[in-house]
Amino acid sequence: MYFEDRVDAGRQLAQALLARGYTAEDTLVLGLPRGGVSVAYEVAEALGAPLDIWVVRKVGAPNYQELGLGAVAEGGITYLDRERMARMSVSEATARRLVQRKAAEVKERVARFRGGDAPPDVQGKTVILVDDGIATGGTVRAALQSLRMRRPGRIVLAVPVAGNEILEELRPMVEDLVCVLARPDLDSIGQWYASFPQVPDEDVKRLMNEARAQALDGGVSARP
Repeated sequence: MYFEDRVDAGRQLAQALLARGYTAEDTLVLGLPRGGVSVAYEVAEALGAPLDIWVVRKVGAPNYQELGLGAVAEGGITYLDRERMARMSVSEATARRLVQRKAAEVKERVARFRGGDAPPDVQGKTVILVDDGIATGGTVRAALQSLRMRRPGRIVLAVPVAGNEILEELRPMVEDLVCVLARPDLDSIGQWYASFPQVPDEDVKRLMNEARAQALDGGVSARP
């Protein structure tokens, strides 16, 4: 195991970002719920940067939800891996139904985690997009496409662990990419964590509330 848990991973990732010269100035840290928020909280705290979320839902294959066919991000952006769809014999009609279902889940989660607040203003800012790791890359790809439409100054993709191949595929989509542990043999993200439980919705809301409270004291901000 390389990371004790998501807190340890977030702290190691934060040190890698600090070593690259990233600071709070015009920087916004966005975590992908749910597991990515635990990592992003540590990054935002170390950088003294604002923290928010960016909601994405994986589109899983029928009868095998863990196998991602793509993802839907807030803002209505959808990414589908049509080569994988073909291998799994998933039709376009079936994919549309799956996407519609996940789009509804995205809207519900945005309302649950963000309440009535507007999405963060990313225009002109350095956006550090954080997840707890990247396996297939579908959710991250959808998030990056969605964020790019909002004209950030630059996008930095930051993760504790990912496969070498998927990192090279994603690199052209961002201005910078920071990964603590890049592996040629990554089968699953959890194999590199000593503790990698599912993150409840309540933990995401708690971390966001803590960030808002710290913002009032001049620490981590939940808003830019």
